[in-house]
Amino acid sequence: MIRVQQIKLKIPHTDGQLHEKIRKILRISKEEIVSVKITKCSLDARKKPELFYVYTADVELKQESSVRKKIKDKNILFVKKEAPYRAIPTGRQYLRFRPVVIGTGPAGLFCGYQLAKLGYRPILLERGADVRERIQDVEQFFQGGPLKKDSNVQFGEGGAGTFSDGKLNTLVHDNCGRNREVLRLFHMFGAPRQILYDSKPHIGTDILCNIVERMREEIKKLGGEVRFHSQVTDIEYSTASDGTKSLSALHVWNTETGESSLLQTELAVLAIGHSARDTFETLQRLGIEMQAKSFAVGVRVEHPQKFINENQYGKEYDPSLPAAPYKLTAKAQDGRGVYTFCMCPGGYVVNASSEEGYLAVNGMSYSKRDGENANSAVVVTVTPDDFGSDGALAGMEFQRGLEKAAFLEGGGRIPVQLFEDYCKNQASLGEKGVSPRMKGAYAWVNVRRIFPENIALAIEQGILQFDRKINGYARGDAVLSGVESRTSSPLRILRDENLQSSMKGLYPCGEGAGYAGGITSAAMDGLKVTESIIKVWRPFDKDETA
Repeated sequence: MIRVQQIKLKIPHTDGQLHEKIRKILRISKEEIVSVKITKCSLDARKKPELFYVYTADVELKQESSVRKKIKDKNILFVKKEAPYRAIPTGRQYLRFRPVVIGTGPAGLFCGYQLAKLGYRPILLERGADVRERIQDVEQFFQGGPLKKDSNVQFGEGGAGTFSDGKLNTLVHDNCGRNREVLRLFHMFGAPRQILYDSKPHIGTDILCNIVERMREEIKKLGGEVRFHSQVTDIEYSTASDGTKSLSALHVWNTETGESSLLQTELAVLAIGHSARDTFETLQRLGIEMQAKSFAVGVRVEHPQKFINENQYGKEYDPSLPAAPYKLTAKAQDGRGVYTFCMCPGGYVVNASSEEGYLAVNGMSYSKRDGENANSAVVVTVTPDDFGSDGALAGMEFQRGLEKAAFLEGGGRIPVQLFEDYCKNQASLGEKGVSPRMKGAYAWVNVRRIFPENIALAIEQGILQFDRKINGYARGDAVLSGVESRTSSPLRILRDENLQSSMKGLYPCGEGAGYAGGITSAAMDGLKVTESIIKVWRPFDKDETA
């Protein structure tokens, strides 16, 4: 296999021009090529208005030897075909009961899918609704309807990522092929092929909903089961003579009927997401080891997407280009890191609340990213020193405090403010140029009052510094909304070298457990936990019932 790097083409261009460029680089004819596979694509806008796409492609030829002899170029590599991701059960311990996966966000879905594929017949429990019912509940909430405690932007099939931009990039170092496998599976279940090679892949909430549904149906075909409106409210365990606790059963409450049942199992994956605060409280009561961790809080900032495009691409940019993203970092005067997070080109700010009397926001984009505004979280790092109390749940209570303040400031609506007024610490009276693009009602107030002043000041200083990188970013009419508080889990559920918690048989997994920070990394952790499980436990035989 020949890997050709740094294939540079001006925008716009055709696939035919790309293939022609590859043939020219390799000095070969069309007839010599067996296949061409794009493995990476990125946009180079450093010399705007002249823009380029830069590709890496793997080329299979009928005869590679001739190319090896005549081509000496650092951007041409001769590589072996990448081996596909494989997870092979080697465990010998018999399961008495079916394994349980708690939560159907990316961590739970990918873990559940892999377990089902390998013959473990998992039962997936989801406290919320299936994705179609969930969409209806969320839309009704956006239109002024009641907040459903277990079916909202945070809870329900697909997890919090379902109502987001659907970003699939990750900073997790991966030498096991999990990242590639996650992207492959997303593509297999309906994501566009571009995610396999785009340097900044995304799906969009509209496509994610379909993917989630297809994954669930495949899990069922493979012998798994998915139960909605099923919340785990308590855990039963046995205690050995040395004090070791081992999982024995789960108390499951049907959130629709109010009925409770006992589900026996010696193996459960805890993929509950970062907003399952009642479950965190249950885990603390049970003595499961957890610790508070740093995360980030801040605001959403909206600009016209056209303004961002012109800054990133140049004034006369090609209309075929995608809505431009950005990623910015700064340091406040007190040393705190300030950075953009979950940037949504052509997106919307959404009311992402999951508890009555508390309000949080997030960003969401559809696959076309064709909304009028760009929005991004501008967040500040907070540490246990900021939480004001000790204990594993201190960060969670800090979140709650900010969300309570946001709810009160906006009177239950999303609180919004112009940046110029934020700097003056005064309430805004209305828009001046940038119209908020929001899912859910909003109110013009003083967003700054939500935060402790040290955090509020760090946000202001960060935005002013971002203006040096994107001229006009700190424009007075930019719209700020708050509070962005669900950037990641405020705690970590500790796990050992076998990825089990202090209660044996209970596997913390994904973002809620503190081991991921986005859709892809959560899905990857789901695969990682599966790998650990299948090293210990054997799958069910085909004629075996459980």
